[in-house]
Amino acid sequence: MTVIAITGSTGHVGGLVARQLADLTPTLVVRDAAKAPSIAGSPVVVTDYGDASNAVRALEGIDVLFMVSAAESKFRRVQHRTFIEAAAAAGVHHIVYTSFFGADPQAVFTLGRDHADAETAIRGSGMQFTLLRDNFYSDLLPFFADDSGVIRGPAGEGRVSAVARADVADVATRILRAPDDHAGVTYELTGPEALTLDEVATRAGAAIGRDLRYAAETLPEAYESRSHYGAEQWQLDAWVSTYTAIADGETERVTDHVERVTGRPARSIEEALAG
Repeated sequence: MTVIAITGSTGHVGGLVARQLADLTPTLVVRDAAKAPSIAGSPVVVTDYGDASNAVRALEGIDVLFMVSAAESKFRRVQHRTFIEAAAAAGVHHIVYTSFFGADPQAVFTLGRDHADAETAIRGSGMQFTLLRDNFYSDLLPFFADDSGVIRGPAGEGRVSAVARADVADVATRILRAPDDHAGVTYELTGPEALTLDEVATRAGAAIGRDLRYAAETLPEAYESRSHYGAEQWQLDAWVSTYTAIADGETERVTDHVERVTGRPARSIEEALAG
């Protein structure tokens, strides 16, 4: 029997995947055992992406690994590479990684560059792999709004084909049940349409019962409006480039990859927000 390990099960996507694969009793790889979901028969192992020797021990005996990308940090690339190398050293056969739509070393969205680095490490690891390049999450876009309901940023009239987190989980679940069928494949996961942030605000606001609107900013205004958070430059760049990537057209393509894997159309933004 194939032994599956799932990271990120204390979060949304990883948690959905873990519960959908409960019949296979996946191993749950977490940083805090107390936060792991309760799945009958599923072992829980504790490690951190940056702890190489412990990660090797945690992944011994695992055939297929679902790797949810690490939390945003300036050490993220090192953490990703450390864990990927540990997986290969532990004998993992196949890794399924949640990357980003348009991952590239020169991506406008700065965190897309981190994902490109992780993809490079995976391709060079010797493991079989499947890459899930997720666009921005449609069910999180309304929460970009401030307390007054305004989504602010330099996105202009650019469009984003945002994907529901539930669709990403459904795709991952299908792949993990038959990983050999998806070896070496990169899936670009999007919603069914590309929306401007004006359209996102109108439709998402109606779906959640909140008055939302989009306010375009210039690049200097975007940095200035976020300066009060006291964040480091890399974090500011990540926040602002979320919008400039939309303006630049990096996030507008629509694919049928969700339907290709799951056999049903991707969820609309309203369906994503309905849960």
